[in-house]
Amino acid sequence: MVLRTLLRAVIVGPPGSGKGTVSDRIVKTFGLKHLSSGDLLRSNINDKSEIGLVARAYIDQGQLVPDDVMTRLILQELKVLEQHCWLLDGFPRTVTQAASLDKAYQVDTVLNLNVPFETIKQRLTARWIHPASGRIYNTDFNPPKIPGIDDATGEPLIQREDDKPETVIKRLQAYEAQTKPVLDYYRSNGVLETFSGTETNKIWPHVHAFLACKLPVVNKTETSP
Repeated sequence: MVLRTLLRAVIVGPPGSGKGTVSDRIVKTFGLKHLSSGDLLRSNINDKSEIGLVARAYIDQGQLVPDDVMTRLILQELKVLEQHCWLLDGFPRTVTQAASLDKAYQVDTVLNLNVPFETIKQRLTARWIHPASGRIYNTDFNPPKIPGIDDATGEPLIQREDDKPETVIKRLQAYEAQTKPVLDYYRSNGVLETFSGTETNKIWPHVHAFLACKLPVVNKTETSP
């Protein structure tokens, strides 16, 4: 019997960096289990689990969920995945969380998507939506026929608060301030791998090549370099 290498990986990237697309390709190509802290938190809150109720209490007060609560939530889920390769997304967000994760599992690789903030700002602020249908337009590559107007109904499009330039800048600045210590932590541990670029389809081949040296490809029909 051939034992498959167990890879414990974390993916990091600012909002709008293509992290979701890259994560999806990693999961489909290499068979890793993808664990999103945001999805897991929402699921526990909806299910009214013990941790979900504790987290909800903080969120309802406009506070961040404490490190120890988030760590318990993640480690509880990872216990189920001990015989699998996994990819953590959205955790750890602080050095305290990273250190707690290290005590339980050895993180082999941290994939850092380094996309220029100006590129992300342009990408996110180009999004407009039709609120009634949820149709999304992008003024760069999928613009409406008439600027600011939905193609199907003729109704006005809106820009979500999260996609407005001033909000995007604040989100990126907050991400940088919060994430830099975590990146420094993993860099000092020798497990940080940074992939730089402005387009997901150009970053992906480098991520693919890096992981292919560590893991067998389980789905060769998936997107490849």
